[in-house]
Amino acid sequence: MRIALLSYSTKPRGGVVHTLYLAEALAAAGADVTVWSLARGGDEGFFRPVDPRVRLSLVPFPDRPDEGVGARILRSISVLRDAFDGSQYDVVHAQDCISANAAGRCVRTVHHLDHFTTPELAACHERAIVEPYAQVCVSTAVAAELLAGWGLKATVIPNGVDAARFAAAAASDAAATAAREAWRARLGRYVLTVGGIEPRKGSLDLLEAAAGLDGTPLVIAGGETLFDYRAYRAAWDARAAELGIAPVVLGPVDDAELPALVAGAEAFAFPSVAEGFGLAPLEALAAGVPLVVSDLPVFREILGDAATYATGPAALAAGLRTAMTDRSRVDLGRVVAATYTWEAAAAAHLDFYSTLS
Repeated sequence: MRIALLSYSTKPRGGVVHTLYLAEALAAAGADVTVWSLARGGDEGFFRPVDPRVRLSLVPFPDRPDEGVGARILRSISVLRDAFDGSQYDVVHAQDCISANAAGRCVRTVHHLDHFTTPELAACHERAIVEPYAQVCVSTAVAAELLAGWGLKATVIPNGVDAARFAAAAASDAAATAAREAWRARLGRYVLTVGGIEPRKGSLDLLEAAAGLDGTPLVIAGGETLFDYRAYRAAWDARAAELGIAPVVLGPVDDAELPALVAGAEAFAFPSVAEGFGLAPLEALAAGVPLVVSDLPVFREILGDAATYATGPAALAAGLRTAMTDRSRVDLGRVVAATYTWEAAAAAHLDFYSTLS
């Protein structure tokens, strides 16, 4: 089976991580898989090495200074559409709204649903939901939103998690210990979140909560995005100054160093207001790190009793203070993380593809 998976970026965002792991698992199962993506900012490859059994077709997409979000979205669609020819594939599977708009006839994975105010992005989002001939969701919670909002019945195929990689980062061997201690020597005792500073990640609520952590620093990793969150970040910086705290903002972290950063944390916070699955929280559970998340249906579905649920800054702060000393759910968390595998996700995708006509 010849499969094209389409993504919008080479940078480390959740949908891109999903695309690469799924492609590798499909290739390992014997499929002929090509990943198509825009190569943003002069990138010559993805943010991490990719299994050589996966073909890569990267379309140059140079940055344009001062380009607005709407113009960037339209250019992204146009450049990818002009480069991609879906006629050579049995299945064309888009992983985001940009690639779905560019792909032509395709399957679409709806990772989560957004409410955009930029007109070009809102139109892109709507077309990418209603125009594909079949939809996949990574959780029943998002599938229920899709059914309620658009009357579309999606096939649910959960993500996998590279649990072994994050569990290894928490091991007691010399290499793993040294990698964790390197982060602790730099950061001290820390609470971690991954995903950057943006509205969907609940960053302002987490900032307020960080003021109640008795001096334990908040560390923020990640944050690569197409969107312009400068105004939100300015408000976040101003509030941090008012609170008298200085969270450590690492930005994107090298993929090889991320597991040790996660495993070295005292607790992991993920107060998102909208998510489709929750890869980063599951990676934290795999690393044996106590987890506090917002009380969303999708997290209840995926994480179950392995997480602490908290809504609002006060509850987040209380949950994180407890998590830093309470390791009673660590074993359960590792079990939960290990239940989601990319091999199972690939097998379910191949079964799904076989039903398409």
